Amino acid sequence: MSTAPRAFGPLTRGKTASRPLLIVAALLLASFVVGFDTRVFAVGLPDIRGAYSLGFDEASWLSTVANAPQILISSAVAWLATVFGVRRVMIPTTLVYAGISLIIPMVHDGALLFGLHAARALLLGVFIPATIMVIFRNLDTKYWLIGLSIYALRVPLSQNLGFVLVGIYDDYLGWQWAYWQDVIVTPIIALLLIIGAPKEEVNVSLLEGADWGGMMLLGCSMAMIYVGLDQGNRLDWFNSGIVTSLLIGGAILFIGFLINESLVANPWAHASVILSRNIGIGYAIIIAFTFSSSGASLSIPGFLQTALGLRPIAISELYIFGAVIPVFFFIALAIFLLRRIDARLCIIIGLSCMSLGSLLGSHLAISWGPWNFLPVVLLHTAGQSFAFFATVVYLIANSDPKRSTAVSAYIQVIRLGSVELALSLLNTWLRQREQYHSNVLTGPISSSSDSLHGVLAKLETLFGASHQGSLKALSTVAATVHAQASVLAYADVFILSFCFAIAGIGLVACMGTMPFGPLHPDFHRKAPATGPQAAITG
Repeated sequence: MSTAPRAFGPLTRGKTASRPLLIVAALLLASFVVGFDTRVFAVGLPDIRGAYSLGFDEASWLSTVANAPQILISSAVAWLATVFGVRRVMIPTTLVYAGISLIIPMVHDGALLFGLHAARALLLGVFIPATIMVIFRNLDTKYWLIGLSIYALRVPLSQNLGFVLVGIYDDYLGWQWAYWQDVIVTPIIALLLIIGAPKEEVNVSLLEGADWGGMMLLGCSMAMIYVGLDQGNRLDWFNSGIVTSLLIGGAILFIGFLINESLVANPWAHASVILSRNIGIGYAIIIAFTFSSSGASLSIPGFLQTALGLRPIAISELYIFGAVIPVFFFIALAIFLLRRIDARLCIIIGLSCMSLGSLLGSHLAISWGPWNFLPVVLLHTAGQSFAFFATVVYLIANSDPKRSTAVSAYIQVIRLGSVELALSLLNTWLRQREQYHSNVLTGPISSSSDSLHGVLAKLETLFGASHQGSLKALSTVAATVHAQASVLAYADVFILSFCFAIAGIGLVACMGTMPFGPLHPDFHRKAPATGPQAAITG
């Protein structure tokens, strides 16, 4: 008696879009909404905190609530798009998202404020996974590389242009536009999808055999781990019962997810779809890339705002000329190269640029201003454009296109999880290194120190020889020591960023050759495509 082979994830099929340019435009806007909203909220949080009169702890939890629900839903979105089609998933999401974004600045109730941010984050988690599924379900294979470039473009663009937008909103338009920008953009996405996205039937058979348990286990486990990581630095990690419970509980649920996927008849995202050397190394490179990229995105604005006291608007020109304008050239160059050379070479080029930028940043000094960071920003923008884009192309190329629904679930977990892990650990590293350098710098200083008394005497000639003048002199010395400790700590973050970029280059050496397929440089010269079904079902 023969048995049917067991499936390890739903088959991904879709209709080719008749207006691909409209779909690409919708993808572009959806990708940017995610990146901009996340970045704008993070940079603009001090102003939002002031507008709502939130304490430090309340603002910290608001940040967590405004981000964690993304990972709760994002891994399941690819499956939802496979079952219901992109139109049914994306169009209502964009319109509801616009409505919530309109309401939030008008809310004054604390509980409602947190609830709306949670709902907004849940909807935001739909955008990027749906973007990936549109690429593989509804675009001809000749557009796949362009679609993935849009997905990759949002990383460097949102990190940098988001900072510029915060400066404009805070100083000219008002903090409310951190939310109201979406009232304009997301309805445009809905309109483009209404016109350009093909109408698809609901996959009833897949819906009837849905692995709801697996989806809930993965989403809840990642959300718990995300919250634990986000609050870890503030609550001192495993010295906090909340953080410990969240991390251990999330790990247990994730193990339960893996067990569930190996036992159920119709698994949603069986681990077998990613269990290969090339895919495992590809995910490891994304983690190394994320740590290296986060080091620079944390250190540059952190130093300029903390040590120099600059407002976001004062830093905007650096990001406009060092990142926002050049990134389009770098992405276009990456597309050109990926159509002609192996993706591994593009990854090496990108990580090499990032390592060089981090090495330059490690020479940080208190005398640096915004434009001293221009070479660092340019190199990191180039590196992000090449490394992340090429790694995603390599991962997809090494996956079974028929199982892209399952693969997309893991891509979202790695993308969101690695960013949160990087920021949490780097912030902890920054705090500890600042404390270390502060201790080293203040070690030789004592009440009987001749050098200290000499400095205080010079300062007292400026502030006066009174008791108040002495206090001002001591405060100035303390502020100078703290600023120098911060400079050294940020330089250490750049060194760590350099190490992760080098580690990523080492991982590339372990990668195998990209298999022949729609993303291979020789594919369109040897096997012209006829649509997504040709690559997915063939």
